[in-house]
Amino acid sequence: MSPLLRSLCLHSVLLVLFLCVLQALELQLHEQQLQQQKDEQLRLRAEQRQRELLREHEALQRRLSSSTTTRKPYIIPNGLSLPRRGEHPDKCYREVPAVFFQYDKEVKIVGNSSTNRYMNVIEVCCKGWRRYEYDWSQCVPDCGEHCQENGFCVAGGKCVCFTDFVLNYRNNCVPTCPLGCPHGRCYLNGTCLCDKGYELDGSRKFCQPQCNATCGHNEVCLEPGKCSCAEGYARGLRESAALGCQPICIPDCGYGHCVRPNECECFPGFQKRQNGVSCEGECYKTCENGFCANVTTCVCQNGYRYDQNTTTCLPDCGDNCDNGVCISPGNCRCFKGYVRNRERCEAVCVGGCGFYGKCIAPNVCGCAIVPGPERTYQRCEYGLCNAMGRCRCQVGMTRFIDRCMSPDTVTTYASMNPVKVNASLIQEFNLLLGRHFNLTTLSDMWWL
Repeated sequence: MSPLLRSLCLHSVLLVLFLCVLQALELQLHEQQLQQQKDEQLRLRAEQRQRELLREHEALQRRLSSSTTTRKPYIIPNGLSLPRRGEHPDKCYREVPAVFFQYDKEVKIVGNSSTNRYMNVIEVCCKGWRRYEYDWSQCVPDCGEHCQENGFCVAGGKCVCFTDFVLNYRNNCVPTCPLGCPHGRCYLNGTCLCDKGYELDGSRKFCQPQCNATCGHNEVCLEPGKCSCAEGYARGLRESAALGCQPICIPDCGYGHCVRPNECECFPGFQKRQNGVSCEGECYKTCENGFCANVTTCVCQNGYRYDQNTTTCLPDCGDNCDNGVCISPGNCRCFKGYVRNRERCEAVCVGGCGFYGKCIAPNVCGCAIVPGPERTYQRCEYGLCNAMGRCRCQVGMTRFIDRCMSPDTVTTYASMNPVKVNASLIQEFNLLLGRHFNLTTLSDMWWL
């Protein structure tokens, strides 16, 4: 073979090899582009799903506002009760657990009580008064379930009816003739003729039910021919039904017995606490929503659990309120940045976390290839998680330890939050490298 032919063959082989390598590189680049497109589609799909979930959570939040928002809805009571000029009722004070005022998971609340830092002293309306629904700085008289309409509630829980209205047997204001006559009809001369089963009261202004037999002790006639227990009384069950209508005390009298509605008589050796109803032993604990069995024991009501810090009984929501505050038995109010999902409060990441991420705190994604406990996730605040289980920032943002931020704010953030930066560094080190070392006192040595 001539040298020219040999050179031509060699160049042909090299050209074929070059074309093969170039083709392989193009195929690899094409596969990478396809993978990036797939990751991008998955990310967009995950973000869309996250937005849909967020909309669903917001809709659920509107329906369950008492347990998913930071404000408990106020129900405007019935009846008319207004502040009166020159009337300034005294305000009372009450200690409540400070945890009820916590709305941010990372911000712990310290109470203002001088005796217990876990308690807050708040101003409340005294007994017989309630907050005015249009100005919470004022207290107005409280008539409870009475005086629902056609009258004013005045101090002492008394109902004063409008002109041509009168209090009936249910302590509600009803019209009199010629305006009207419930359970009867008015005549032109201003008198009322009652329907069958009703009769005029002593003032002959309204009709009241008529019972053929005289009602028993603590009973009143509320329906024609039927006697019922008076307000604050109830008939017992089974054997105790023969005792007739007995007084009701709420809460239970504890170590005592109920003698009149919400009035207890204590057994020897037991007493009522100040402004309390139940009878209990003498003890140093606050024991609200419970009663003291002895000097050191607080027995909580159903739905409450004893709290050592406040020495009182707090509402119990089981294990489903880690990201919120239990404000009443079984009713969890979520912290800011969390929304209720069935029984639990879950964090919300507005931009989503991508296909390989999980929202573990408000706007904080946890990145990991294999799902596991939250402590095993790499934190990624204001970022997304890539296919390698690592934090990826948006264009124009830079990653600083465990968060994405603008490059010109890194120095300011690090200088203004040294404790938080140290904690983030320690957490990142323990997550990425700490398992290879045996440094049990690392958290005490880092950056001291």
